[in-house]
Amino acid sequence: MQLNVTVSDEVRRRLAAAAETRGVTAEELAGELLDEHTPGRGVELRRRHLSFAAIGASKHGIAGRVDELLADGFGR
Repeated sequence: MQLNVTVSDEVRRRLAAAAETRGVTAEELAGELLDEHTPGRGVELRRRHLSFAAIGASKHGIAGRVDELLADGFGR
């Protein structure tokens, strides 16, 4: 199978240098890396956790009391 991948010049340069040290072509090394890091060979994709996803969900702090604090601030 042929696959075209666009990478930055920096990545292309590092891939070519690593391939040269291993004595293979950049295409062969890219194929090996893809094979090693894709699901199906005991590798599972890791879910990326977004640091801001649970903002306001804390049991500590004022996030749970925001309505009460706003009402106090507006004289209710």
